[in-house]
Amino acid sequence: MAQAATDGRRYAIAAMLAFTRDALAACGVPDADAAIAAKQMIEADLAGFDAHGIFRLAPYCKTLKTGRVKAKADIKVLQRSAATALVDGDDGIGHLVLTYATNLAMELARQSGVGWVGVRNSNHAGAAGIYPEMCAAQGMVGIYAAVSTVNHMGPWGGAEPMIGTNPIAIGIPAGKEAPVILDIATSVSSFGTIRQHMVTGEPLEEGWVVHSKTGEPILDPKKVAEGVLLPIGGHKGAGLALMIGLLAGVLNGAAFGRDVVDAMGPGSQPTNTGQFVVALDVSRFIEPKAFAAEMDRHLGELRNSPKLPGVDRIRMPGEDRRKRRAERSANGVGLPATLMKQLDELATELKITPLAGR
Repeated sequence: MAQAATDGRRYAIAAMLAFTRDALAACGVPDADAAIAAKQMIEADLAGFDAHGIFRLAPYCKTLKTGRVKAKADIKVLQRSAATALVDGDDGIGHLVLTYATNLAMELARQSGVGWVGVRNSNHAGAAGIYPEMCAAQGMVGIYAAVSTVNHMGPWGGAEPMIGTNPIAIGIPAGKEAPVILDIATSVSSFGTIRQHMVTGEPLEEGWVVHSKTGEPILDPKKVAEGVLLPIGGHKGAGLALMIGLLAGVLNGAAFGRDVVDAMGPGSQPTNTGQFVVALDVSRFIEPKAFAAEMDRHLGELRNSPKLPGVDRIRMPGEDRRKRRAERSANGVGLPATLMKQLDELATELKITPLAGR
């Protein structure tokens, strides 16, 4: 979604990192944890997943203030085997919990070839692609999936929102080519994108949400609660969302279905969000340099294959992430006026230097 910056200004990544870190610290998060969480949050802005970056900082701070999310969580391993582990996030910041879980999955993979780490008592962890990309940076295949922190889809054909837009992301390393990073919600539109429309007032696209009673499209973002989001690919997307929910939720002893707690809803009840991350050691299957060369060859052939009429270029998942990261690292990020107003109010509330003043 295109963003209109406040006066054309772009905000430096360093300033966004510092502002986010200071905001989290002002909410009681230890400095070291605040730095890690800020890095992972702003990673979403760097990669171009604007609905999951600094856009969510104020809501995150709200959950820290209410106690729904613990500022000082004791993240620990409940069970561990040669290739699996179950992590309890102690209701901590999701970015911290999943960074811990991803590092553990890679540790297991180095030892056993594969590491599957399930997570319970976690929270929203930002853009899904962040964690498989951590694996790809270490030459491993990474897979991440989560139960969304609020239900917006129904079972296929259902009118009650009982399933989340449960995301899945897969990262595969390459050589000179950018790692292949697929990061998708199982709904046609992620709710983060819809949340952006709520802030800006832009209408939704037809095919994103339908009314629970009439089945008619909902285009007014303020009326989303009256309907359900539609899955990608009809029953196939609904089935994928269901399977992710069962594996990330039920298997881990985390919330699923009617047990899911809306992270932005009233009260301070923990969400018990469930996620899982898988790391796979490429060397257990093929020599890594040979794999990287083959990845580059195939990606080049796919990109240079014949295009359909009206298509300007064939893109591979992940290549634009690399381009956006380079461009935004150099030139900063444009932020909407509505978001800047929210961040200014947050700075006043937390008594920290505003982003615009950094």
